Amino acid sequence: MGTRVERDSMGKMQVPDTAYYGAQTQRAVENFPVSGLIIPIGMIRALGMIKKAAAKVNLDLGLLDKERAEAVMQAAQEVIDGKFDDQFPIDVFQTGSGTSSNMNANEVIGNRASEVMGGQIGTREPVHPNDHVNKGQSSNDVIPTAIHVAAATALSGQLIPALEALHKSLDKKAKAFDHILKIGRTHLQDATPIRLGQEFSGYAAMVKSGVDRLTRAGEELSQLAIGGTAVGTGINTHVEFGSRVAKELSKLTGLKFVEASNHFEAQAAFDGAVEVSGALKTVAVSLSKIANDIRWLGSGPRAGLGELKLPAVQPGSSIMPGKVNPVICEAMIQTCAQVIGNDATIAHGGLGSFFELTLMLPLVARNLLESIEFLAGAANMFREKLVEGLEADEQKCADYIEGSLAMCTSLAPVIGYDAAAAVAKEAYQSGKTVREVAREKGLVSEEELTRLLDPMSMTKPKG
Repeated sequence: MGTRVERDSMGKMQVPDTAYYGAQTQRAVENFPVSGLIIPIGMIRALGMIKKAAAKVNLDLGLLDKERAEAVMQAAQEVIDGKFDDQFPIDVFQTGSGTSSNMNANEVIGNRASEVMGGQIGTREPVHPNDHVNKGQSSNDVIPTAIHVAAATALSGQLIPALEALHKSLDKKAKAFDHILKIGRTHLQDATPIRLGQEFSGYAAMVKSGVDRLTRAGEELSQLAIGGTAVGTGINTHVEFGSRVAKELSKLTGLKFVEASNHFEAQAAFDGAVEVSGALKTVAVSLSKIANDIRWLGSGPRAGLGELKLPAVQPGSSIMPGKVNPVICEAMIQTCAQVIGNDATIAHGGLGSFFELTLMLPLVARNLLESIEFLAGAANMFREKLVEGLEADEQKCADYIEGSLAMCTSLAPVIGYDAAAAVAKEAYQSGKTVREVAREKGLVSEEELTRLLDPMSMTKPKG
């Protein structure tokens, strides 16, 4: 592969002949050989949308001629369409403002736009990456804007629909299981009866609350830093640029975006992304709890709780024939652990705000979008591979209730707490059921005993 010589403000650079990026991108590739991880694809798409919107606004404001503006918009659309994904090679661990990635987009779009206009790649003519593609912008307002656009798009297009579908599936199971009585458990010990449907209604409500939290937190993402340029003052841009770009981005995404009400907050801090990450962490905690409960309730099949029958999706052991493990639950729990870890990283990203700029933006972008993508994939997997195929072992659920010492709880209001505790103790020591001990002692009539020890009546308050 040959190379060509390109220039930036620091001098000459050798750039691969096949590259649409230029000297600044190549310099960043050589400066940051850290992880091999590039910025998320969602960020590349968002940068394309920002550059397309900016060209349209600059044309409308009479700040960019029609031919250049249309060439930039065409090139930016090709970035949005994914035609230049391989032209964004810079490591995510780079300059904290994301300047390198912004210039990467400017160079790719500028070179492609020049090509569209009949120019030669690498000459920065007739379209210049700074003067034309980046007109009215700074990396300091473009990158925060790209993060908000990418995250809002991923939330509305991927994660929230996945969680809504999971909620629907869990709610369906809650209704199907509502007639099944089982033992409740607190402190990992037997407690009073509960309906399996009630248990699952709690899981469904947790997921629904997660959707609500993400929706509320996601409103923060509608505020865009674009228009603030270097430090929030809007130097070198038109006073209407930010609001007009926000409107164009709203058209491109179908979401509602507005210019930030305060540019100094929008660039000097990144609290909106931290809040969204906190909501993602809460969803991860919820999903991990649900997955853990289900794998415990399905433990066995002979020496565990075994109240649920989990779908068998793959062999569970390389040495034990016939073993089947709760692998979908385990995959979910691992995903949630990663999202919780990402939240800590994003919090540190927020702490990386000094004076007029946040200096961990590429890291925040990667972790925020990764959390959204991971949770969406895990939620879909959990619904399709596990929840929809869940079954209950009704007989085992019933047996646990009858043998539970917690059944004495409903005797306490009639015979007193101490007498009921004595029944439980004797039942435990003798291996008998609470029903059998209470009957032998003649504490209440058989009719009263049947009424008091009806497990269905224990699953709801008295009228």
